[in-house]
Amino acid sequence: MTKSSIAMAETEKFSANNYHPLPVVLTEGKGVWVRDVDNHRYLDMLSAYSSQNFGHCHPRIVRVLTEQAKRLAVTSRAFYTDKFAEFSKVISNFSGMDKVLPANGGAEAVETAIKISRKWGYESKGVEKGSAEIITCEGNFHGRTTTIISFSTEHQNKNSFGPFAPGFRNIPFGDSGALDRSITKNTVAFLLEPIQGEGGIVIPPCGYLREVRSICRKNNVLLVMDEIQTGMGRTGFDFAYQEEDRFGGAKPDMLILGKALGGGMLPVSAVLADDKIMGVLRPGDHGSTFGGSPIACAVAIEAINVLREEKLSNNAKDMGRYFINRLKKIPSPLIKEVRGRGLLIGLELYPKAGGGRRFCEVALENVILCKETKENVIRFAPPLTINESQLDWSLERIKKVFRILEKEN
Repeated sequence: MTKSSIAMAETEKFSANNYHPLPVVLTEGKGVWVRDVDNHRYLDMLSAYSSQNFGHCHPRIVRVLTEQAKRLAVTSRAFYTDKFAEFSKVISNFSGMDKVLPANGGAEAVETAIKISRKWGYESKGVEKGSAEIITCEGNFHGRTTTIISFSTEHQNKNSFGPFAPGFRNIPFGDSGALDRSITKNTVAFLLEPIQGEGGIVIPPCGYLREVRSICRKNNVLLVMDEIQTGMGRTGFDFAYQEEDRFGGAKPDMLILGKALGGGMLPVSAVLADDKIMGVLRPGDHGSTFGGSPIACAVAIEAINVLREEKLSNNAKDMGRYFINRLKKIPSPLIKEVRGRGLLIGLELYPKAGGGRRFCEVALENVILCKETKENVIRFAPPLTINESQLDWSLERIKKVFRILEKEN
């Protein structure tokens, strides 16, 4: 048996069957490239669902990680630490928000934002206790906890996991009028992704974020943006909402970050808001043993520094524009649409292509790592460090994938 087959067999034997991975066993990564245990090299076009915005094992982030690990890794928030103080200042300045509440994974941060929104609703807006309602969008993906799946519209996310948490209402994504019609006296927040990632790389109409910002302000409702996947440069801006905020009026009341905030090294997430919102929290209301640990803070600080100093948001914008234009020129009858912003790109296939899973399997055989979402949408989201020649290299192999699939169909 090969090293790969042994590792896959052991995984299937001892691990819960909650993922359906492609048949490759990765063991090493550097920049945009990864290697498997049999020493085959692949171009990573998924970036761990945008956690690897800086490329695998970025030397600056690795150095900070190892240096901090030798000094002080975890203390809990029972004590002050120098790194948490520095992180709080850096990320507050970076985001333009007054205060941060740190967490670990993205779903934990979303849960945190839900708690803050409800407490704000009761203590600041005056909503009757136990009646707070949060509006969310159809096609959303904010995580997999029991509270979060309660407002999912994806059947598998909810199947056999009930009963579900009340207090949520779904409306169509991209329809500002639906938001205006759905707000009641009990509405405390509108939670959305500025671009739906797991939902199929769905981009709302131009002006949508500014419109919902205005509606929320008019009705004293918090606008909460989940930028766990779209933030940290992925869409060509530090935060995706900034594409519209260039004209003013799109900044959220609360911002949720994760994934790439951990520099591709650690699970680090954060909820950011101004004093008037964060001020509802008091000691004991919320906490996280590992959230805000010195090692997490050190890595997140360096991730922000790398994003800025290496101008990765700008590179994502330029390379994304280039890659999208080149993908649109592939003359295949299997391609329904190419859409995206920056380096968050969705290539939608017609059903006759045999499904997104089949595309990814053939891409793997041609040393490209990508993953389908919504069955027929291929998500291309390479590290933001990728360059034009590497994209050209990938395009030749993607064209080959289409030639193979066209022969099969």
